[in-house]
Amino acid sequence: MSSQATLSTTEVQHTTPSPGFAALLPGVALLFGIGLLAKLLEGALVFLHNRYPHLFIPRIEHVLIAILLGLGISNTLGVSERFRSGVATYELWLKLGIVLVGAKFLLQDVLHIGGLSLLLVAVELVLSLSVMTLLGRIFKLPPKLTSLLAIGSSICGVTAIMAAQGAIDPEEEDTSTAIAAILTLGAIALLTFPAIGHLLHMSQQGYGVWAGLAVDNTAESLVTGALYGQDAGRWAILAKTARSSFIGFVVLGYAVYWSSRGLAPDVKHKGLFLWQKFPKFILGFMAISILATAGFFTKGQLTSLGNLANWAFLPAFAGVGLRTNLRDLTGQGWRPLIVGILGEVFIALVTLALVYWSYNHGVSR
Repeated sequence: MSSQATLSTTEVQHTTPSPGFAALLPGVALLFGIGLLAKLLEGALVFLHNRYPHLFIPRIEHVLIAILLGLGISNTLGVSERFRSGVATYELWLKLGIVLVGAKFLLQDVLHIGGLSLLLVAVELVLSLSVMTLLGRIFKLPPKLTSLLAIGSSICGVTAIMAAQGAIDPEEEDTSTAIAAILTLGAIALLTFPAIGHLLHMSQQGYGVWAGLAVDNTAESLVTGALYGQDAGRWAILAKTARSSFIGFVVLGYAVYWSSRGLAPDVKHKGLFLWQKFPKFILGFMAISILATAGFFTKGQLTSLGNLANWAFLPAFAGVGLRTNLRDLTGQGWRPLIVGILGEVFIALVTLALVYWSYNHGVSR
């Protein structure tokens, strides 16, 4: 693996104490700086488009600009040690944004669409785990790398892979390769999913649920939804949140499997294990939604919460690009990426068919 290691791999794997607040500032400033620059560039493109309508000037959303800027930095200059700890906070900003977005959902919406999402996620989980495992064996990938790809593609990408790392004890190279493959597939989804949605004239809600089901990494899933429209981004968050709730059960299953073979630590307290792996931000999302449903917030406060969510997502989207280092894909050749692409195409098509069937048969409102 290259000396300029992928941020998402090395940062999470460190077992040293968390850095102090001052050490986080450079990286956090970089996240917000890229996010603000993306907003300015989006505004500039809109101005030029309106000022010179006869010229072809694309209108690109700031979320995509932020990711592209981050990708450019990560894969050319690299992210130096000084910035890494701060940039690694992108996931905190992402989860904060998701919690705050809960204010835009009434509880009945969460229960209705969340219930539908859980049903679709259950089908997606079985298919994704089965297909990725089969493809990993066909292409003769290392068994634990196959497990990591299956876990990452079925739940929530990098977060699920890192949750599984301590449970199944894979080689560091397996973790790096799985993360790089998942992040690359997420980048591909950003470019392809919106085009497919427009081609099929999908509704905001239908597309958002599909993005939440089919795109692995949480950040990329949210961005993929947001690129299609604001409402699609909200429904992607809800579907993705339902999908993330399964992380503890899937990781526990793999931990028990590998420990039974003497290749991973034993899981002595399964209930505690599930609680430790459960994404706590889901509880925050539900709590905010319950308060909003009960009329706890005024209209002005709901607007403020929405604005705060947008500010939280700004550095999170910048972090998507900064942590993606495509060079890590070469660690074990191109087979992991091929397995990922084949598996993701299959899952994307199946979940698309499931969403179409659900919405055309009146399951959703």
